[in-house]
Amino acid sequence: MGSPLRVLHVVVNMNRGGAETLIMNLYRNIDRSKVQFDFLTCKKGDFDEEIIELGGSIHRIPYITDVGHFGYGKGLDHFFAVHPEYQIVHSHMDKMSGFVLRAAKKRGIPVRMAHCHSTESEGGIVSRTYKSYAGKFISQSATHLVACSDSAANWLFADDAKKAFIIKNGIECEKYVFSQTLREKIREELGISPESFVVGHVGRFSPPKNHTFLLDVFAKLANIRSDAILLLAGDGPLRFEIEEKIKRLNLTDKVKLLGVRHDIHLVLQAFDVFVFPSLYEGLPVSLIEAQGTGLNCVISDVITNEVDLGVDLIEYCSLKNMDVWLEKIINNPKKLTREITKDALSSQGYDIKYTALEIEKQYLALTR
Repeated sequence: MGSPLRVLHVVVNMNRGGAETLIMNLYRNIDRSKVQFDFLTCKKGDFDEEIIELGGSIHRIPYITDVGHFGYGKGLDHFFAVHPEYQIVHSHMDKMSGFVLRAAKKRGIPVRMAHCHSTESEGGIVSRTYKSYAGKFISQSATHLVACSDSAANWLFADDAKKAFIIKNGIECEKYVFSQTLREKIREELGISPESFVVGHVGRFSPPKNHTFLLDVFAKLANIRSDAILLLAGDGPLRFEIEEKIKRLNLTDKVKLLGVRHDIHLVLQAFDVFVFPSLYEGLPVSLIEAQGTGLNCVISDVITNEVDLGVDLIEYCSLKNMDVWLEKIINNPKKLTREITKDALSSQGYDIKYTALEIEKQYLALTR
């Protein structure tokens, strides 16, 4: 048998965000004797070591924020000039994929995939305007459109959304099955009493995740329930602001910042309710994971209903009414067994083994 097909995935870095977690879930479960993943990144990432162990290569060019528009364009052009070996470029940069795929097209790379993981651009007005300009090159440069949900496809691809292939944000289902033993163990490790009422969140400390709102809701909850604890898994640019707000609200003894975790499947076992007040999302992997552990989820109503796996665990709330959030969290029916049917995720297409097999077939078919 010959060498595997090498697919180039383009990201800013391979940290533990939703898109990067999906890529790694695919990478671990794909048949690497047939398809190998390489990465074009701009910065070091949490997954770099594992990528090397799995047989992938990591290439780096400076990002636009470090070298400016023309510097980034030159970096992309030079990279594709010296790496003509790639037949497939799979870009996960949302609107910025326009620049990546334009450079790949110039060098005659035959398969150029734009993959959307969101429903809005991050940043201020200047940043968003610039990203909109970059996004105009997608329709001219991409040969294939991919998205995590219909709403993400509609946002990035507009009139071409119907042409998009939906890759569901699958997970390794068996890792997330609820276990009372694991719950007790992880609570003990985190210094949380078995009787505590644990509200949890997993997400990057960045504006779209809306931690400010979450802390305000939790402050009200803590006044009503003395046993309430908030666990925040993640890190990011707003960490200092979040720490300062926790102090201002006198919640230092009630909120635990867990940082970036390699064991989210275990951390979720400790939660009683998962609260997710995002301002916008594509289709959050963390909500699939939470439902996989049988967790009740109270989430913002801007999140696509595609995330609801039909196992009666999702409660939508408007961000305009904090009291409704409080009521839903307090009155959340705590499922003591936290059991969901064995095929709840796989029947909806969220088993990563199925997703990996599908994308493997796609890659191989595109290069025949």
